[in-house]
Amino acid sequence: MSNALAKMLESRGWVLLDGATGTNLFNMGLESGEAPETWNTEFPDRIKSLYRNAVNAGSDLFLTNSFGGNAARLKLHGDQGRVRELNKIAAELGRDVADAAGRPVIVAGSVGPTGEIFAPMGTMTHELAVEIFHEQAEALKEGGVDVLWVETISAPEEFRAAAEAFAKADMPWCGTMSFDTAGRTMMGVTSAQLAQLVEELPNPPMAFGANCGTGASDLLRTVLGFAAQGSERPLIAKGNAGIPKYHDGHIHYDGTPELMADYAVLARDCGATLIGGCCGTMPEHLAKMREALETRPSGPRPTLEAITAALGPFSSASDGTGDDAAPRRERRGRRG
Repeated sequence: MSNALAKMLESRGWVLLDGATGTNLFNMGLESGEAPETWNTEFPDRIKSLYRNAVNAGSDLFLTNSFGGNAARLKLHGDQGRVRELNKIAAELGRDVADAAGRPVIVAGSVGPTGEIFAPMGTMTHELAVEIFHEQAEALKEGGVDVLWVETISAPEEFRAAAEAFAKADMPWCGTMSFDTAGRTMMGVTSAQLAQLVEELPNPPMAFGANCGTGASDLLRTVLGFAAQGSERPLIAKGNAGIPKYHDGHIHYDGTPELMADYAVLARDCGATLIGGCCGTMPEHLAKMREALETRPSGPRPTLEAITAALGPFSSASDGTGDDAAPRRERRGRRG
């Protein structure tokens, strides 16, 4: 299989990723508690619109609607027997949109966490996690994705299992963790520790980085942490569109398109090559991000003060490292 993403990275200084999946699907009518992956068969035109809206806004890569498409997550909806079906169609719909784009567009197979806690604290084993991820990876591969993309991971054990599963599927991959607990993941991983973990893997990712978490400021502080480790791998920044706030019974992200444009340029200057948005990021955000990346010159690596001046304050005093680092916290329930 030709590695389309590798070719794009060789010819480009940056790659614009997509935005939110959940936020956009909720705007299309997805109800809380529904498995978004079932829409791949129930409302394929809506899923194609999700993909197409990102492409039309300027995304060079979009993620398939398969984040919760592993057997452990689908079991919560009684759909654990539909892993191949739901992931394959998610990829096929994406392939249709990308191939009709008229320019190179990468289809990335989204793989989210199992939602289970690893032994000895929980019941998940390495072998079972590899099996779960491998089943999903093979279905996404069959559907035609260019690259696998594991995201929102908290535990290093889960990252390792995904890497092994993707090797079994013989697919290139990228991976991100979510640093949402005072600069660490919920399982205590720091930016420096992820950068080290990536280099120790027998099957390392093409690119790695951070997604989701809290606000865009925090995510860029994490990206600076990756860059400080000197990794030569491309870095991924996929931050939320501002901070989530409750308004009239709904979660609203306060990041404007203009703020996300500033974030995209700062992400590039922090060292990120693959730049996109996570929760709350809509097509109008992506369009402004694309415009900013195309028109604004690169600048020096921004200071923490420059980041907060442009994007707002950090949610914690520490980035999870150093003498002032917050203590390691036990894992809470899986994020929604």
